[in-house]
Amino acid sequence: MPTSPLHVLVIGGGTGGLCLAQGLKRAGVSVAVYERDRTRSDGLQGYRVGIDADGKRALRASLPQQLYDTFIATCAKRPVYFNQYTERLSQLFSSGPEIFKTPPNFVDLDLDELVSRMTLRQVLLTGLDDTVRFDKRFTHYEQHADGTVTAFFDDGTSVTGDLLVAADGTTSRVRAQYLPHATLLDAGLTGITGKTLLTDETRQLLPKEIIDGVTMVQGKKGFMCVIHVMQFPWDTRGELKDGIGRTEAELISQWPGLLYDNSRDYIMWGFAAADYWLPADTMERKGARAQHLVQQLTTDWHPNLRRLFALGDPDSCFPLKIRTSEPLEPWKTTNVTLLGDAIHTMTPGRGVGANTALRDAALLRKNLIAAHQGHTTVLDAVRDYETRMATYAFEAVAASRQSMNGHAAHHQDSLAGKLARTVMRTNMQTIGVDRSPRRSGQGPVAA
Repeated sequence: MPTSPLHVLVIGGGTGGLCLAQGLKRAGVSVAVYERDRTRSDGLQGYRVGIDADGKRALRASLPQQLYDTFIATCAKRPVYFNQYTERLSQLFSSGPEIFKTPPNFVDLDLDELVSRMTLRQVLLTGLDDTVRFDKRFTHYEQHADGTVTAFFDDGTSVTGDLLVAADGTTSRVRAQYLPHATLLDAGLTGITGKTLLTDETRQLLPKEIIDGVTMVQGKKGFMCVIHVMQFPWDTRGELKDGIGRTEAELISQWPGLLYDNSRDYIMWGFAAADYWLPADTMERKGARAQHLVQQLTTDWHPNLRRLFALGDPDSCFPLKIRTSEPLEPWKTTNVTLLGDAIHTMTPGRGVGANTALRDAALLRKNLIAAHQGHTTVLDAVRDYETRMATYAFEAVAASRQSMNGHAAHHQDSLAGKLARTVMRTNMQTIGVDRSPRRSGQGPVAA
């Protein structure tokens, strides 16, 4: 495999793939991204993701300074409460400003941020107009004796480079060809997520602690719902709000991605239940049908919560089958590698999936720059990346699976299940949870 010059092919324009492309381009490494969406504004719209210290460090290392500053400026307001409520809106506990205040020895990079996934995507796409090719659906690849690799697309075109990076998500076609033995396990849970605009009416449905925090609602049968209010620096008309900093206002006003961003203040809600309790066709219920299913499953929930679901935008609702990767034995390193969900899909139980993908991108970027500069070979750079990535990523996979398992006792329709749910609620009321301020940007479920 060549050491220099280097041309990298990235399949998939999600969080990890775009972060890698930004970092390589910034370092002068030739890179091209091939994304199946047809335009910059296609894809998942508006759902939130927490960016932790690992994610922020990866973004700062990969993005030009002004673009990183724009990322920070476009983040939503940080929560000041972490809450647990019952489905009847009875408070189990609430950790407030005394928990979420910033310790004096923390630096900015230690503090979590919250951002709309679409906003983050627009940040990562900024400046990559000549790098990202849209409407390109990968079909397969071929590796050649000269150390190059060719990617083929369903429109009959192909491209050749020195390294192919799979960043095409949980259903990765690259992984299916490269590591066909890699399997995904069903976590026994399905989520249905949606968003409801934050208005005077919807604000009145929830107590202040929920409006200004991250909340887990614990219902009967193990049903649960995360609620998080996302409040951005711009208003419903897309105009910058009064009171935001002058520098932030200038960055956002000059950022071209705002033209493509549809995020306005909204209440994100993510309902989840064990598959045992759900109809067999849950995954086929999109939009209004998914929204109605949530309402049907929560007939005994507080009227304000049911109203919140009813006022949701039907087009924002969709079901999500929660799956997780199984750890893999080390594989032979070649000129094909993988990052993010393409290799280590995890449940949203710890909210670290996107951050692990960003960590992958930063590590692979660093190694490939070394190869580009002739300090190592591409093969050795990839081998080091894969060895280190497999360790931290599959540890995160295991922890996330433990945090969100539809086969756990509290999801069961049995005496043991009811007892487990009672014990869980009692523990919440008496001892709360150990919630570090550094993790304050994350809820137990990320949509």
